Amino acid sequence: MSVLIRKAVSQDAEILLDIYRPYVENTAISFEYKAPDIHEFRCRMDNLIEKYPYIAAEEQGQIVGYAYSSAFNERQAYARSVETTIYIRQDCRGMGYGSKLYTALEKMLQEQNFLNMYACIAYTDREDEYLTNASMRFHESMGFKTVGHFHSCGYKFGRWYDMLWMEKFIGEHKVVV
Repeated sequence: MSVLIRKAVSQDAEILLDIYRPYVENTAISFEYKAPDIHEFRCRMDNLIEKYPYIAAEEQGQIVGYAYSSAFNERQAYARSVETTIYIRQDCRGMGYGSKLYTALEKMLQEQNFLNMYACIAYTDREDEYLTNASMRFHESMGFKTVGHFHSCGYKFGRWYDMLWMEKFIGEHKVVV
C-alpha cells in the first residue's frame, strides 16, 4: 500500500463530501441529520485550514479518507487542545488508512505545539445497522482513553445513542511563567 498523506485543499471538498455523506445519511456516526451542501462543506473546510491541519490520504491518485482538527473550545485557555475528526471511504475501512492519517495528524499537531487531542465519538451499548463501536476501538488503538460518557444524548434513526469523549496527550504540559 503506497499511501500519500497530503494537506487537503478547498478543491478536494467535493470528494471529501462524497466520503462524509454516507456517514450522515446511513449511520449514527455523525449526529447530523442532513449532509451539508458543497458550499457549506467547503466553507467548513476553508475555516479550519487557516489554523489547523486538514489532511487527505491518497492511493493511486484517489482520496480514500481524510482527517482534520478543529478548536476543542474557543476560549483562550483551551488553545493547546484540539478536537479531531476522521472519515474513511466506506469501501476502504479497515485497510490501515485511518492509522496513517491519525499518525500524520498527530505529528502535525505536535509541530504546531498542540498538547491534547480529543475525539467526540458516537457509542452504543448494542451495536446495530447504524452504529458499531469501531470508532471507539480505533481511537483506543491509537492511544486515546475515554474521559467522558454521555448517555442517550443523540437521537437518530428513531433511537438514542451515547457519546464518548476520548483524549490523548501528545506533548508535555509545562508551566509557563
